[in-house]
Amino acid sequence: MRAGKIAVIGRANAGKSTLINVLVGEKVSIVSPKPQTTRDRILGVLTEDDCQLVFVDTPGLYKNTTYLTDVMMKTTEHSARDVDLIMFVHDGHAGVTDADTELMKKYVSGPVPAMVVYTKTDIMQKEKIPLDIAKMYDAGVRCDVFPVSARRGSNMKKLKEALVAAMPEGEKVIEEDIVSDRSERFMLAEIMREKILLKFEHEIPYGIAIVVNTFELGENGVYEVNLDIVCEKKSHKAILIGKQGAAIKEVSAYARQDMEKFLGAKVYLTTYVRVKEDWRNNPSSVKEFGYGTDR
Repeated sequence: MRAGKIAVIGRANAGKSTLINVLVGEKVSIVSPKPQTTRDRILGVLTEDDCQLVFVDTPGLYKNTTYLTDVMMKTTEHSARDVDLIMFVHDGHAGVTDADTELMKKYVSGPVPAMVVYTKTDIMQKEKIPLDIAKMYDAGVRCDVFPVSARRGSNMKKLKEALVAAMPEGEKVIEEDIVSDRSERFMLAEIMREKILLKFEHEIPYGIAIVVNTFELGENGVYEVNLDIVCEKKSHKAILIGKQGAAIKEVSAYARQDMEKFLGAKVYLTTYVRVKEDWRNNPSSVKEFGYGTDR
């Protein structure tokens, strides 16, 4: 048995969560094309007869602009320490800059073994791949580089084999038969936040927190879920609700569908929108909404 922990590090929107979901075989992290989609550490666990890979999905590396993003970056730094391998994920479609190679070297030149996973090869010119890899090497990035497309499954088998080979021999890291360390309540909140990220533009999605007030299974087999969508401004609240409540009804309907798929049962979902001014810069509010802690 080969088993170990893998920290998944990279810039915001590099494709880390999509990569983990494909490797694990189930959705353990929400996905959107916007930065800050992943806000906290989430474990995704792949257990097979001869191996166990425990992926630590981390917030994307992002310039600190609020207390919340500062907490997120500290979570990423901490997650990169107590692991057996660092998997640095880079968006190949975006090219490779000098700033990218400097960031890679920060993580691949340390005491923890590392590799670079070069993603989104399905939406880029193939002839760019060897040129970018050569640029990484010339800049001093000395580790294996795996070009992949998680969406298409390209080179994913080779990547998985390399991940398993890099793990130490020993017992399972996690004995329980799970694919994630996060609770159902946490995942319901993340599903709601994902739908908001996908529907709304500009700054609104980044100032959202989800608080699940009620999560109960009724005698009729239907889950009752009552949650608050917390935003930072009254103007954002009006946009989230929409004309005659149309926007909140639409996003709640999409969220309910995914919640039912996740739970395998019917869901009665009630949502409310409330305002907490500038909560991302308020340490007590950040803690209250579960960031930087194990929710």
